[in-house]
Amino acid sequence: MLCTVAVTKEDDIYIAKDISTSVASQGTTPENALSNLKEAMELYYDGNDVPTETMPIYTTMLEVSV
Repeated sequence: MLCTVAVTKEDDIYIAKDISTSVASQGTTPENALSNLKEAMELYYDGNDVPTETMPIYTTMLEVSV
């Protein structure tokens, strides 16, 4: 199963968040945050129904004037 994930940095911590489920985890490096998110996602789906079809997600960047 492939997941679309956003990784952000807050202070000294990286946050990895799955877009479709909002499951999130953190780590001291982006790789560590992704590894922790993978474990969290596996626990999230353990014993739950795994979607057989997922809706494609379109991601892009958008510039907003502020």
